[in-house]
Amino acid sequence: MALQLSFAEASVTGPRAENQDALRLVTPAPALAASKGFLFAIADGVSQCADGGLAARSTLQALALDYYATPQTWSVAQALDRLLLAQNRWLQANGGGQPLLTTVSALVMRGRRFTLAHVGDCRVYRWHADILQRITEDHVWEQPGMQHVLKRALGLDQHLVLDFLDGELREGESFVLLSDGVWAVLGDTAIAGILRDQPDLHSAAQTLVNAAHLAGSQDNASALLVRVDAVGEASIGDALIQLQQWPLPPTLKPGQIFEGWQVQGIVGQSQQSLLYRVLDSQGQAWLLKTLPTRLADDAHAGQALLAEEWFLKRVAGRHFPEVHGASQRQHLYYVMREYSGITLARLFEQSGPLSLPQWQDVAERLLRAVGLLHRRQILHRDIKPENLLLGDDGELRLLDFGLAYCAGLSQDTPSTLPGTPSYIAPESFRGDAPEARQDLYSVGVTLYFLLTGHYPYGEIEAFQRPRFGVPVSAARYRPDLPEWLAQCLERGVSADPLQRYETAEEWLLTLEQGERRSLNVRPRPLLEREPLKVWRTLALLALLGNLVLLFLLFHG
Repeated sequence: MALQLSFAEASVTGPRAENQDALRLVTPAPALAASKGFLFAIADGVSQCADGGLAARSTLQALALDYYATPQTWSVAQALDRLLLAQNRWLQANGGGQPLLTTVSALVMRGRRFTLAHVGDCRVYRWHADILQRITEDHVWEQPGMQHVLKRALGLDQHLVLDFLDGELREGESFVLLSDGVWAVLGDTAIAGILRDQPDLHSAAQTLVNAAHLAGSQDNASALLVRVDAVGEASIGDALIQLQQWPLPPTLKPGQIFEGWQVQGIVGQSQQSLLYRVLDSQGQAWLLKTLPTRLADDAHAGQALLAEEWFLKRVAGRHFPEVHGASQRQHLYYVMREYSGITLARLFEQSGPLSLPQWQDVAERLLRAVGLLHRRQILHRDIKPENLLLGDDGELRLLDFGLAYCAGLSQDTPSTLPGTPSYIAPESFRGDAPEARQDLYSVGVTLYFLLTGHYPYGEIEAFQRPRFGVPVSAARYRPDLPEWLAQCLERGVSADPLQRYETAEEWLLTLEQGERRSLNVRPRPLLEREPLKVWRTLALLALLGNLVLLFLLFHG
């Protein structure tokens, strides 16, 4: 079930010449509501500044327009923080030499949770079971006579400090957003009394602002009320499957026309997916991905398929498959472009370990792709040579987002261990939460394998619970490997996540700086690469020398 809300607003100017309060409610289309949520905000422009009304209105306008344009994989707090920091700089730059200030409280409700960003002296309350709970702090000075002087506001300081609160939604509760023109004169007891006596949200909002002026408020008075009629689903997959209750496609036959696609035939089949090659009306080849019939009633498999499409749409670019809009779709599937080329796993089977120049080119392309994913808060979690396609067009593409994860949007079962065992980071076996360094470990093992044909800790089977010690240096298998590259790989596959690269960009910089040295650097001395063999050989030669001397002594 999707999140269901009721809401109402009221704002009156009162004795002031201008209403410098602003209210904003954004209720987007269902798919966007599932990923970004519903936005409710209140702002109170500071009347003693250049133009408080402009500050309040422009802030909420920027929030309403720009919040839904941020990457849909950003967390709510991350998006609100970046937008309000940018608005803070805009207010400081456009005051014409005078302060341009406003307070703001922005509430985003999505799925089963809410996120609140707050600065200033508007107030936000939760109203549930006849109990009123204030969940914001007034950022004003506490000294006598200064209780209405803001110490934190948008536009006041170069370094904006916002308060954030995240929590679980409760069915039947209401959120009450009030300007200080209401709460400062009514007080919590009167506010609770009005909410108790006026169960209709529109009546309650209007009564709150009218009662404030009847009680003597000399300020603008504004109220925004939001009631949770039903909480939503916990994850993006749950939300998407509820939005699109499609059946699986029927078994598709070569030559058949299905929802505008000409079916060419099956190109791949596994326990979890079914892949058809199809042509569009221009004869362009695409891949239609759906589920095998045995998963027709498996809600989790359907969620995973739709979530995979959702992630791919949001990482559009040359490093990833293009997803078709499929506007005529009436069944559970998605369509992505087919690219001619060869996976790196297949290339390795055919040609063996990559040459150093080819390997470094692959490494840099892969790190750029992974860096782009991570900047959009997406973890791939199944990086391996089988999922890397070297296209005939020269591009390296990262395939198969079936295990992709985004914090706050995805949900794992507690026992989930995603990926192929030999490429899974050690901390994942311990049950650590997904994070970017685990993807970077998979990148490291992938690059190590493509260079050597081996795994840094040996091959790991699905049933194993491996122990990780010190990885075998790649230089053991590749005597032509420069020392700096061997160390680079060793750091990438470290068993300790804190010893790995923190970001893909950091690793990429190391490669690019190293590239300025020659890849044809003289190999390390044999004594460094194979010390045991060297000393054994020297010992054997010494023994042979001693035997010769003894022979000469006795037969001289």
